[in-house]
Amino acid sequence: MKIAENVFGYRTAIANIAYIAGLGSMKEDWVLIDTGVPYSAPFILKNIKPLFHEKKPLAIILTHAHFDHIGALQTLVNEWNVPVYIHEKEIPYLESKKKYPAPTPFKEKGMMSFLSPFYPRDGIDFHSIIKPISSEDSLPFLMGWKWIHTPGHTVGHISLFREKDQLLLAGDALITVKQESLFAVLTQKKEIHGPPAYFTPDVETSFRSIEKLQSLDPKILYTGHGVPMYGKEIREGINELLSQHSTGSLVKGI
Repeated sequence: MKIAENVFGYRTAIANIAYIAGLGSMKEDWVLIDTGVPYSAPFILKNIKPLFHEKKPLAIILTHAHFDHIGALQTLVNEWNVPVYIHEKEIPYLESKKKYPAPTPFKEKGMMSFLSPFYPRDGIDFHSIIKPISSEDSLPFLMGWKWIHTPGHTVGHISLFREKDQLLLAGDALITVKQESLFAVLTQKKEIHGPPAYFTPDVETSFRSIEKLQSLDPKILYTGHGVPMYGKEIREGINELLSQHSTGSLVKGI
């Protein structure tokens, strides 16, 4: 689906990816943001053909290295031989040198939460062309965009923001569906939530990251899970989420 000018989204089972196009001197120059769940590479390759034909991306940018965001990475890199950009603090997880903390399935109720102990939490032993994101000039081809360090869900999580139309690609720093609930995931009920609770070890830091994103006043929001949101529903949703967190009144799901 088209999210905004030169930005397109695609859902791979339970996780979203994005394409940023119109980069460089060629209209079809583009980058891929995240690579979805495992075994989604054939679907991604088919999905991009109408947009970019056979042109490979300039790079792959990862918001973080959870299994549902790197699932097709190795296959796509084998196909395209392009660099992979990820925050320097996420590299050990991508390379399987570190394992993410064990999930907390009872932190917030829901079928997706209860299933979380079965989700992979180690990396893919990836050792191809890794470019660490660590400074303002880490993503030189994304003119007009900036990356924001949004830890909490993971230590090296990043989000991307385009200033001209205030478009925020938030990854899992905040999401627009209650990912703990299987019913919400299946119906894609639209509402702003914090990152999936079962895989967020540092909740307080994650909410400080949400406050950082709130300060950008995004007008277009596309996240790692859920559907795009626009205009005042973003501001109202983030305000409500932060208010509930500050008063300890976040509603538990089923």
